[in-house]
Amino acid sequence: MFAAYAARIDRDQPLSGLELGERPAPEVRPGWSLIDVRAASLNHHDLWSLRGVGLGEDKLPMILGCDAAGVDQDGNEVVLHSVIGQSGHGVGPREGRSILTEKYQGTFAEQVAVPTWNVLPKPKELSFAEAACLPTAWLTAYRMLFTNAGVRPGDSVLVQGAGGGVATAAIVLARAAGLRVFATSRDEAKRKRAVELGALEAYESGARLPERVDAVIETVGAATWSHSVKSLKPGGTLVISGATSGDRPAHAELTRIFFLELKVVGSTMGTKEELEDLLAFCAATGVRPVIDEVLPLDRAREGFERIESGDVFGKIVLTTS
Repeated sequence: MFAAYAARIDRDQPLSGLELGERPAPEVRPGWSLIDVRAASLNHHDLWSLRGVGLGEDKLPMILGCDAAGVDQDGNEVVLHSVIGQSGHGVGPREGRSILTEKYQGTFAEQVAVPTWNVLPKPKELSFAEAACLPTAWLTAYRMLFTNAGVRPGDSVLVQGAGGGVATAAIVLARAAGLRVFATSRDEAKRKRAVELGALEAYESGARLPERVDAVIETVGAATWSHSVKSLKPGGTLVISGATSGDRPAHAELTRIFFLELKVVGSTMGTKEELEDLLAFCAATGVRPVIDEVLPLDRAREGFERIESGDVFGKIVLTTS
């Protein structure tokens, strides 16, 4: 079957390890299901995998891709939960959780095998491309906002780095839930898009906000960390799920954190139950993922190049037909 896969690890030039070509079809073990992939979306995780983060040389070649929507062996339209081993189903209770492509072959292929427990019904209201955007970036944003930040309608939230998959999702979900949203970006066009998606205002990175916020959604890391901490109200919450600009900020702002009793919460992906809630939320409210571009799987390299350059707003989706 045709697939996009990591053939080599290169920390400095990750795309040099990306190959497109034939790979063996997945073998189905007891408790697992075979899914015909219709659409899969790109994440920064895929680029980090090519750098060897979470993916060892001993696992190569590894088909990339965490997210997918497709059709199961019984003809049902489905969405995949990307966290394997979260429940023990399909792998055994002693295996720790992992994300697809860390231990098991991923979704940038014509077929993928996953534990049957990880297969959810796709709402009829969502297209395959839309549903394929939800299990990583959108689920991460959903958990950051509604589980870990604990915000309620009427609260205020700052989303750093508008344009990225998680940040874009956070803007749309927060607005749909009745939150007051501020956003930042270095790019003027991305700031404009953030306002079109529901942000009250969008500012250059590091700019002073008109008010302090209840929560900050942080995926940028070192470059925006100090600004995120300084933007919080006393007792506010900073939720971080990534560090695309690095994980060592020049100023940790520890004094401000303890003096104002701020909360810093790490967040990774989400649960199957939260994905079910997110799917239902999108189906009921009309909220849809922001899709930047849809490409056929054989043009996956173009999608990776855009992710690497940062020239993207929303999600890039790969399709198999």
